[in-house]
This record gives sequence, structure tokens and C-alpha cells, in this order.
Amino acid sequence: MKHLSLFPFFLVICFLNLLASCSTPPKTEEEFSNPNIVFILADDLGYGDLGFLGQQYIETPNLDHLAKEGMFFSNHYAGAPVCAPSRSAFITGLHTGHTPVRGNFEVQPEGQYPLPDTLQNLSKILKDAGYVTGAFGKWGLGFVGTSGDPIRQGFDQFFGYNCQRYAHRYYPAYLWDNQEKINLPGNGWTEKSTYAPDMIQEKTLAFIEENQNAPFFLFMPIVMPHAELAAPDDELMKKYRVKFGEEIPHIGGKGSDYGDDMVIPAYQSQAYPHATFAAMVERIDQYVGAVMDKLEELGLEENTIVIFTSDNGAHQEGGADPDFFDSNASFRGYKRDLYEGGIRVPLIVKWPGKVQAGSHSEHPSAFWDWLPTFAEITGSEVPEGIDGISFLPTLLGNENQSKHDFLYWEFHELGGRQAVLKDGWKLVKLNVKDPEKTQIELFNLNEDVSESTDLSGKFPERVKELEALINQAHQPNPVFRLFSSEGSDQ
Repeated sequence: MKHLSLFPFFLVICFLNLLASCSTPPKTEEEFSNPNIVFILADDLGYGDLGFLGQQYIETPNLDHLAKEGMFFSNHYAGAPVCAPSRSAFITGLHTGHTPVRGNFEVQPEGQYPLPDTLQNLSKILKDAGYVTGAFGKWGLGFVGTSGDPIRQGFDQFFGYNCQRYAHRYYPAYLWDNQEKINLPGNGWTEKSTYAPDMIQEKTLAFIEENQNAPFFLFMPIVMPHAELAAPDDELMKKYRVKFGEEIPHIGGKGSDYGDDMVIPAYQSQAYPHATFAAMVERIDQYVGAVMDKLEELGLEENTIVIFTSDNGAHQEGGADPDFFDSNASFRGYKRDLYEGGIRVPLIVKWPGKVQAGSHSEHPSAFWDWLPTFAEITGSEVPEGIDGISFLPTLLGNENQSKHDFLYWEFHELGGRQAVLKDGWKLVKLNVKDPEKTQIELFNLNEDVSESTDLSGKFPERVKELEALINQAHQPNPVFRLFSSEGSDQ
């Protein structure tokens, strides 16, 4: 795999830092007035899929511009290497050793294992602070009517895919508007008429328009570029088809294509996989541009925090080709890995007058840090016992930033995996569900960000120290069990 060079980007960052140092300094915490918050979460977007980070094939002009106007975090981590637990960590402020949803636990006929509605969370905190709250895109944390229903998790409005399994399809038969099923004529699982992400984007912009006179929290868990590979036959698709020319098609399995025998969670065949993936990523970029234009049109830009990140690393399903696009840059691994390529994600934060334009931070942060950060911004009480630490001081350019002693992840598929990161040293455990097959790997990210050299045999004391942290971080869960000793009676 080739590696992207971040050097040109950091030259630009340094230059913009110099310019910004001559401007008005960021305001202090005491000067906030409940800014609007827009949190944009791409699905399975790799660290290297963005233009300003060196992407050679895909154009992302709006996100490149957002990075120039905000702060880029190069050491930000997703909550998990897959969808549902990553979102659970984000909304609860708890890492996967503590958060209630730790895996993609499917429920039939529709939905996933639900978050409890008794737990204080990010959206409830903002709603209690006077915010109108809306989520538009993919949920995956509990079906309609359960405790995990977005309406019972602090959102005034939800529109999109409640079930992430149904979100495998970009031309679904229906979407959900709160608890109402919205049928999409012309789709019906056999035809393609309405491209669901475009419809969700329309509802997103309408939410901004309708709530322009009140502080709002807009959560945008965009479903793209998650497999399947599907995009409308518009100018974007035509542009990339010309760019890539004839391709080797991706052929899906039985029931993968739209028709009477379609299997909902499968991924369709795609004649132009590279062109389609590129068109989907640039479509995300266009959505971001449309949100920024709407904020500017309504005079909301100066009092709105805009955040962009991804829920985990790049995927390989459905014909996606992360090696071709160098989607994970210099990092090892993909979605479902606890190597950096599975969990380190790009993060941009724009907040005019507060966050220095064109700035860059190496502060290690993770999804569970957003809850206390938003709580501090809005003057809200932080729930006891969470794992997150507010990084508001870093956003404001202050030096008094508290730091994590360590970061922790666990993953319940593929034999079970755990990882811990402390002071640049990272321990990865594989096959933890079977002690006879368990493997331990140790990496020094300070010198080996690609995790190419296992140092576990060379530094046994470091291994012992990090294993102790893993044991400290993992709290047994009766539903999501990493070890056979964690019975349902716990």
C-alpha cells in the first residue's frame, strides 16, 4: 500500500497558524451563548479519503475548506471499529468497556439492541440545556418503540434509517420519521427511484431552517460511504466514470441485487466500484457544503460549531477498495480492526471566533470526550462515572488541557479484540474469547505509527502494565460478553 504524505497539509496549517496568531485571540469559556452544534458523522470514511489529507482521486473541496477554517485533530479516535458501539460511545460518554451497546447486536425483524432510556446522555443534556435536538441519517441504537428509540434518547426529531441493517440499501422501501414509517414510492426493494441520502439531506436542511431562532443540536450520521456501493447517475457519477474509465465490476451474491429475491442486508453488484465510491465521498462533501451555505444564508454561521468526523475506519465490503484509494493513509488495518486504521479518524472542528482557523492539534481524544465537551460549552452538569474528558481547552487554544491516562477499546466479533493506548504505547489483544488462541501485540506509535513492528517480546514489563489497564477498563456486560465467565446473571 502506498502512503499519503501529510507534509503539504501541515505546511498550510503552519502558515494559517501564523496568520491567525496576528488576529483576535479566542474567547474564553465565560463568553459562550449556547452556540448551535452541527455534528456530521460519515460512515466508514477512511482517514485518507479527504483531499486535504492527500487523497489523490476524490475531490472534497468543502471539507478541505472547512479544515482551513477550523482545527484539525490528527489523534482523534472513534468509539469502536464498527457502527453501533461507536455511536453508543459518542452519545453516552463511555468507552466500549463501559457503554451499554458494545457490538452490532441485530434484532428481528428490524432494529438493533437498544440503549437503555434511564441513562443520561449527550442529546438529553443538550435538550435539558434548551436545545432543539434532531438526528438525520442512520441510528442503529434501538428500534421504534423500544428504550433505544431516538425520541426516548433525547431527540425531538429523527428522520432516516432506524435500523442499520436496512441502511445497507440506498434505495429502501421506507424510512422513519420519528415513529412514522415513510414509504418511498418507486423503491419497494425492487426498483430504484428515491436515493434515500438525498431525501435525508433535504430534511436536514429543513431542520436548520425551522429552528433558526433557537439553539439547536443537529446530529448528522450520514450513511455514506458505507457499502453498498450505490449512487445516482448524475454529474458526479459521470465525472468519476470518465476519470476511472472501464472497471472490473463487483459481482454480489444471490439476493444482493434489487429484485424479488433481494436480501436486505446484502450489497448489490456494481459495474463501476471505484467511480461509485468516489462519487459517494464527494456527495458527502456536497452535503457538508450545503449545510454551510444554509448556515451562512440564515446568518447562523458565526454562532455555530460544525464538527466533521467518521464512525470508524474504511471498509472492504461490497466492492469497496480502500487499498486503491489509500483510504487509511499510513495506518494499518480497516474497519473491525483495533489497529489505527480501524479506529483513528479525521476530525475537523470549526467555531468562528473561538477555534483558531487553520490550526492543528495532536491532543489524543475519542468519541466519549464529546459529551463532557458539549456539557462544558453549554454549562451543563457532567454525569458521574463517564470516561470522557472535555477538550474544550484545546479547542480554545488554552494550555490547561486535562489528558487521559489511557484510551481503551473492545470489539466483540472475530474472536474478540481489545486494545489500550497509553503515552504512545499500544497493546492489541486478538482472539480474547479463546485463551488458547489469544495473541498479544505491542507497538510504539511514537516511532511506528503504521504498527509494523511487534515489540511485545522486547518489552514484557510494558506489556504487563498495559494488560493491567485492559483488565481495569473492561466491565462485564450480560449481553455483550467477551469472556465465558461473564454469565447472564451478572
